[in-house]
Amino acid sequence: MAVTLEHSELVSRVIHDGELGSRAAAEAYIGGVCFKQGPPTLIGAELEWLTVQGECSASGPSAAPRPQLTALADALGPYAPRSIAPDSPELALPGGSRVTIEPGGQIELSSAPFADAAQLNTSLRDDARLLRELLESRSIRTVSVAADADRRPKRLLQLPRYRAMEQTFAGIGPFGKLMMCNTAATQVSVDAGADRADIAARWTALYAIGPALLAAFACSPALRGAPAGEWASQRMRAWLRLDNARTRPPLMDWVDPIHGYSRWALDVPLLCVRRPDDEARAPGDSATGWSPPPGATFADWLTGALDDEVGRRPDRNDLDYHLTTLFPPVRASGYLEVRYIDAQPGDGWTVPIHVLDALMSSRAVVAEATAIAAPLAGHWLDAARYGLADLDIRAVAVELLTLAAAHAATDEAVREIESAAQRCRSGQGPGADGPGAGS
Repeated sequence: MAVTLEHSELVSRVIHDGELGSRAAAEAYIGGVCFKQGPPTLIGAELEWLTVQGECSASGPSAAPRPQLTALADALGPYAPRSIAPDSPELALPGGSRVTIEPGGQIELSSAPFADAAQLNTSLRDDARLLRELLESRSIRTVSVAADADRRPKRLLQLPRYRAMEQTFAGIGPFGKLMMCNTAATQVSVDAGADRADIAARWTALYAIGPALLAAFACSPALRGAPAGEWASQRMRAWLRLDNARTRPPLMDWVDPIHGYSRWALDVPLLCVRRPDDEARAPGDSATGWSPPPGATFADWLTGALDDEVGRRPDRNDLDYHLTTLFPPVRASGYLEVRYIDAQPGDGWTVPIHVLDALMSSRAVVAEATAIAAPLAGHWLDAARYGLADLDIRAVAVELLTLAAAHAATDEAVREIESAAQRCRSGQGPGADGPGAGS
């Protein structure tokens, strides 16, 4: 997103030679690449859908087989990701979006960054329409739900990364495979901020407003294979129960999010250790050297505690890879990636894009949104469990949407946000309003 970086001498050295050398160098590098500084002007999004192949079933929207990876590759042609078509040119769709495949066959569009939400939504609509046409050429359909209520989780991608992830998460509970294979999200990305103070304010705001917006857009009450319990967002339940060290950073202890995130990232247990020799293994081969010793952190590897097990010290590329295995509700990826919103029915994903665009539109609005949401900061589990049925959460959600409508950039955005606010006042989830519903 923003491209103006502030590099310390340590960051410059790491980028130049690829070596980390010390924990201080690694922390400086993370701060530089995860929080790029520059005027916040860009917005992007990632849309995910479940996929099915064959005839529709009356028993549920996803009650049909998962598509074969070969069928997905054939349908996507030059747009197919190399995870399913190694020789593909991986072209972007005409609107700039790139296609990726998630472990359970979910399909994802990752947009290019745009200067405003209206352009972003237009581009994504066009690319999503073309994507559906390509998939339908092989009888593959996208399903606009955030959690699979019909099928047991099944991993299609047999890459070493996903084998290692499944193995690690299986030792914690049932939610790892469910998250990987049976959930879909709407993710919105915004620039980190102009300077450290701006970054801190925007980061704090995105976390503060998170529980209320999670509840406002929660629409995944059923997830096959999840333990018993009524939840407004089974998808977010899966993420929150997945691996606390990886998904729930201790924000209350952080005075400075750049420093706090950098330290936290190094102390999160390793999920995968890339070993190039394992890339050549056959797809069905369960053996993998990618699984690190249980509980070992990147800091342990950096300081030599894993010399015997791994046989080398990590470099910048290893750290870049480790950062992709962190799954907090808001992830620092150069820009700030909001990950707490369910995939929306139909084209309803335009609404949270407009909302976040409006709430991040100025420092004054950021501050007001933070103040409104402050009483709910950190109430992730309550929001995921009760959603708008909790009257306190509902009231904050409505107030935030009202604020967003007042600062929306276009008449269309105002109409969509006001409709969502009215829906929330009535305690209704997505699908009762908005641009569309269904597959």
